[in-house]
Amino acid sequence: MKSNLLKYEQELYKNNITLIAGVDEAGRGPLCGPVVASAVILPVNYHLEGLNDSKQLSEKKREEFFKILNKEAISIGVGIVGPKEIDEINILEASRKAMYIALDNLSVKPEYILSDAMSLNDIDIPSKPIIHGDALSLSIAAASVIAKVTRDHIMYDLDKKYPEYNFKKHKGYPTKEHINLLKKYGIMEEYRVSYKPVKQIMEEQNEKNHQIMAK
Repeated sequence: MKSNLLKYEQELYKNNITLIAGVDEAGRGPLCGPVVASAVILPVNYHLEGLNDSKQLSEKKREEFFKILNKEAISIGVGIVGPKEIDEINILEASRKAMYIALDNLSVKPEYILSDAMSLNDIDIPSKPIIHGDALSLSIAAASVIAKVTRDHIMYDLDKKYPEYNFKKHKGYPTKEHINLLKKYGIMEEYRVSYKPVKQIMEEQNEKNHQIMAK
């Protein structure tokens, strides 16, 4: 573990602030499924060798850390906002809402919040947004792992329900394969219809339907 991953936390420890919630989300980019946020409060000067931004870790490592963090964290909260609400309020506000839900779901109230780039002003707890926080703060890195693994598990469940879409592989992200499958099998309620690729496919399908009906 890089020693600077506790830099922000240690500044707060100096002021006797020890209940620090790291907050991060997963799933802003996918065309399908929810955005998931997590808030994690770690013990003071916590150490977990190799813990870093979830995007830098293998899936196997993330799953391993997920289990360890669920045992060793002081508290973990998760917030989930689904595709319909993402379409209604936009992905930025949906991500922020998921973070507030995650903070509400902590069993222990934090004294301070470190968030990954997101300002969280509608809460009575002081907070600091950190750009690339998931690679700079251990608390945020922990939250990024919890959020990512939780969301992946949701997408695995969706894969069992709709195996033809291959969600277990692309997790809803707009890969070439996913776009082709979406064109082939169509749009379900789990899709974010405000996202451009989904919107375009819907428009193309509607155009085809009009042409068929006009014949």
